[in-house]
Amino acid sequence: MSQNVLPDNVEELERFWSQRYESGQTGWDLGAVSPPLKHWIDTWKSECKEDRAVLLPGCGNAYEANYLLDNGFLDVTVVDIAWPAIHQLQQRMSKQSAEHLSHLATVHGDFFDLNHRYSLILEQTFFCALDPSLRQPYVQKMHDLLEPEGELAGVLFDAPMYDHRPPFGGTATEYRELFAPYFDFLIWEACSISHPARQGSELLFRLRKLRS
Repeated sequence: MSQNVLPDNVEELERFWSQRYESGQTGWDLGAVSPPLKHWIDTWKSECKEDRAVLLPGCGNAYEANYLLDNGFLDVTVVDIAWPAIHQLQQRMSKQSAEHLSHLATVHGDFFDLNHRYSLILEQTFFCALDPSLRQPYVQKMHDLLEPEGELAGVLFDAPMYDHRPPFGGTATEYRELFAPYFDFLIWEACSISHPARQGSELLFRLRKLRS
């Protein structure tokens, strides 16, 4: 087994991901909102949840933030540890109206330092970017960040990936064991609406926070 290349402290981790953006090594970037996240945003809109607080952790270029705002969501927060990702997002969003931007908060920092509450959280290529030792803390933190009856939805890689660098893969079975103590499973199935580059490798899910 190869040695994990991810740094084990926040400062070095920030440099690691910032260098990926600066060098253009962003193979996870689809250049547009992904079909699965578009599906969940459309679903929440159909359920009249546009006034709920939404979080996009590990947001990268956050095309989903644009889509949320374009669809009338009023309280969107994006967070990423890499400053270039946040800076690129801010530059792109600067073309939006002031009224539009008033509904968006950008956070350059560590997801695990967040302390606000959110009704809805979107997951995509954040879980797989974390060292596997942080998966249990990730699930606990998601539970803590969500308001009562809050939802976590998105996609996870249901496939083996790498053991020494991101993206780190896994299986639906092991993920279910992680989430089960904290969430009700509303949707948990093979994703049939993945981007072509990810077809056959994603798990589509929608979870609701269990009451403590």
